[in-house]
Amino acid sequence: MEVASPIPKKKARIEIIPLIDIMFFLLASFMMVSLSQTTMKGMKVSLPTGSSGQTQSKKDYVSFSVDRDGYIYFDKTQITYEDVAPRLRGVYAINPEAKIFVRGDAEALHGNVTRLLDQIRSTGFNKIAFEIKSQAGVGVPAPGK
Repeated sequence: MEVASPIPKKKARIEIIPLIDIMFFLLASFMMVSLSQTTMKGMKVSLPTGSSGQTQSKKDYVSFSVDRDGYIYFDKTQITYEDVAPRLRGVYAINPEAKIFVRGDAEALHGNVTRLLDQIRSTGFNKIAFEIKSQAGVGVPAPGK
C-alpha cells in the first residue's frame, strides 16, 4: 500500500536569475567606482584657479609640490632644495622624456616656486607644467574681458 502525502513533492532547484542580477549589479558598481578613482602623486595643496587651463595626460610624470610654508615634496616625500637635482638626474637617466608637474599652493611664495623651477630646468627637463584648478568652460570670463 502506498501512502500519499498531502504536500506535493517538488524537486529542489536553485534560482539562477536573481543570482545573475546581483552579480551584474556588483560588476557595474565596481566598474563605476574604479573609473572614478584618480591617482594623485603630489601633495595636497590649494591650487590657484585659472580660466585657460587644459587637461593633460599624466603618463610617465613626476610631481613636485610647494606648500604654503615653502616645503618641497617629490611626489609625496618631503625633500630639500638640494635634493631636487639628484632626484631629477635619477629620473632623467631612466626616462629623459618624463613630464614634470609643479603644484604650487595658492599662498606659496613666488620665489619658492621659481627656485624649484630653476632647479628642474637645470637638470635638462623641458616638459614642465604647472597644475591649476581649471575653470575653463565653466563660464568664468578670461581676465581683462
